[in-house]
Amino acid sequence: MTSPYAIEPLDDQHDRTAFHSGSEPLDRYFATQATQDIRRRVSGCFVAVLTGTKIVAGYYTLAASSVPLPDIAPAVAKKLPRYPLLPAARMGRLAIAKDHQGKGLGAALIIDAIVRTLKSEVVAFALVVDAKDVTIEAFYKHLGFAAFASLPSTLYLPLTDARKRFSLP
Repeated sequence: MTSPYAIEPLDDQHDRTAFHSGSEPLDRYFATQATQDIRRRVSGCFVAVLTGTKIVAGYYTLAASSVPLPDIAPAVAKKLPRYPLLPAARMGRLAIAKDHQGKGLGAALIIDAIVRTLKSEVVAFALVVDAKDVTIEAFYKHLGFAAFASLPSTLYLPLTDARKRFSLP
């Protein structure tokens, strides 16, 4: 079975103004700020488009980050070196167009971010996300993310766990 979506880096051919997720801040960011962040090398932006088109069904941003070792669950932290900070990738924004919500595209974009991070020559211990509300937090936890000790609305998924959970190479 083939996916109706292709995931690719945002470029000038994508119509950013027609994207509507129902979240005004996420829509405004995508329409006005995303390409500036790419040019400034603050974050990358990746879009899910309907296969064979440039119609954006969803997007996410990805940037380098770090996580404090004391915030990691003790069972995970005991297996890690005692560095004060661990390298991570941060999915800063994730949005799905209203017409495409509820079709599994959000999870597909998260898996794409995990795969891109795993393939990068710049290594990361985990993918980090921010949950804006309890519904989104539950979505991330369903995918295996855990909350940081000091920041309960910020969650992380160790990439070794993600590789196993999603059967990734």
